[in-house]
This record gives sequence, structure tokens and C-alpha cells, in this order.
Amino acid sequence: MAAGLGALLELPVEVTYQAVQQALHTTTATRQSRKGEISSWKAFAPAFAGKVAVEAVDRAMLGEDAPSPIYEGEDGVVAWLLDGPDAAYTVPLPARGQAPAAILSTYTKEHSAEYQSQALIDLARRLGPRIRAAGGAGRVRRIVIHTSHHTHFVIGSGSGDPQKYDPAASRETLDHSIPYIFAVALLDADRAGGFHHERSYPPLRAVDDELVTLWRAISTVEDPGWTRRYHTADPAEKAFGGRVVVDLADGTAITDEIAVADAHPLGARPFARPEYVAKFRSLADGVLDEPEQERFLDLALRLPALTAAELGELTVAPAAAPAELDVRGVF
Repeated sequence: MAAGLGALLELPVEVTYQAVQQALHTTTATRQSRKGEISSWKAFAPAFAGKVAVEAVDRAMLGEDAPSPIYEGEDGVVAWLLDGPDAAYTVPLPARGQAPAAILSTYTKEHSAEYQSQALIDLARRLGPRIRAAGGAGRVRRIVIHTSHHTHFVIGSGSGDPQKYDPAASRETLDHSIPYIFAVALLDADRAGGFHHERSYPPLRAVDDELVTLWRAISTVEDPGWTRRYHTADPAEKAFGGRVVVDLADGTAITDEIAVADAHPLGARPFARPEYVAKFRSLADGVLDEPEQERFLDLALRLPALTAAELGELTVAPAAAPAELDVRGVF
């Protein structure tokens, strides 16, 4: 964020350098925000980092220096948070004038859950009717998801987080639990709207006995083939899915697999402009009134042609402000 602001403001290299160091020093955090009991801080952290970056750039422009060198210093980030004081890293940078390309390494989230679950939600939607035809969730003995190292150890049973199987876990924990997500997606495959950013999570999605039983029958294992595809640089091979084996009470099994989410450019239903607009409307429903939605969409869909004044309008106002101030905090 600090580097990007420095580029936008055409700041001297030294000023941007100090801003980057200060922003990094004051926002260095561990990955615990995505382990164990996950809180709403996971969602707020990027905005907090952006806020701190703006402040760091402002202070650097006013002449304030920062801890230096923040990465390679004896007590810096490399020494304490990465591979140690003797480690060396090569950071590739684009050539001057080279077009930005990182956007091509981003992927659309159709569903409100960790990205590694997107394809598996789509697979669950496909498997749901087959399981019902075989007698329903009560006939399932176990479900094993064969997937990548990352999916198994971060959002799967390999994480070692008991919270991923806890009916009392927070919403933020459950949207990083592939056993929970897959169970809900299976059960809700034929329901109106399918997997939903609110209805698929407590309290709107009641954690009933059927769901808990199915949820706790689901585990993940790492498959080297899926790990290789997760890390490959070949976009035609890169995959974030897995193979699912559903063992039924009668001894038979249902097996299926998926490589990429349906919304992926190589998926069954790649997202285009209408799908992005529909997703915005779904997320804005009940939060922004319709005129505000239309005002924002009008601007967003004309982005390349907006004037400088119109850029400042690329924000939204909630439908209703709180009736009273919340007086529980310090202020």
C-alpha cells in the first residue's frame, strides 16, 4: 500500500522507502489471525493496513524516518519472521514500463468462503443430488477429500484446529473450515440460492444434528498430485480443487473430482460482467438501498471514463445509520 501510494504521488524514492519501512514495522503480524478461533479481525486487517500505510506515507512526506533496514536488518523481518539473519531473498521487480500482470494471478470468489473451498463447494453442489438419490446424508459413513497440501493444512483436518469442527465456532472460523463448508454445500445443494454468504452460516443456518453428523464425517488428506497442480505456474494445469470419495453405509462409494471453480475462467460457468453485478447486488441487499446500488454501479461500470471528481464518488453509504451511539467502548 505504501509503495503504491508513493508511485501514485510520484514521491522521491527515499520518501517511499521510509514510508514502506514504517508501514511494515507497525503492521507486522503473525498468521494467528487465520488459525484457531478466527475473529472478524481477519476481515478488517487489510483496511487497517491501508490506513496505516496512508499515515506512514504522510509522516514520511513530512520528513519522519523509519526503522531501517526493516527487512534485512539484524533484528528485522527476515531475521525474526522469515528464514533467519543469514537468509537471502531475490525479489523480482517489473521492468520500467512493463504492464502490471499480478491481476492475472487473482481468481473470482463466487461463494463467501476461503478461495480453496470454491471448487469444492461447486463439487458438493454436484454431489448433493447423487447422495440424496442414494438415501440421503444419513447413509453417509465418511467423506474424504483428497486435495493439496495448502487446502489440507490450512482449511482442512490437517490444520489441527478443533474449532473447525466446533458448532459454537465463529462465522470467520467456519468460512475457513472445509469440513463445515462442504457439509453445508452438500445439504443445501437443491435449496433456493444454494450456498449463501449469510444463510449458509449460523445463526441463519441452524447447526442441527444432521449437519453436525455429516460435518464430523468429513476429513481431508494431502494428495501430491493436487499439491503439484496447486503450485504449478502453468495456468492450464493450476488447480485448487480435489477428489472426493463418499463412502456409504451399504459399502458402495461415490467418487468425483473438480480442478477449478465453476466461476474460474476455465470453469464450467466463468464469471462475466452480469455475474459480477449480480454478486454485488446480492451482497448489497439489505445494506444499501436500491438507488445507492444503482448510483454506485453506474460509476463502477464507467470506470475508464470517470473524471477525477467522479472517482471520489466510488464509495457507498449504508441504507441506515445506527440510531444511537454505542457507548460500550472508551469513546
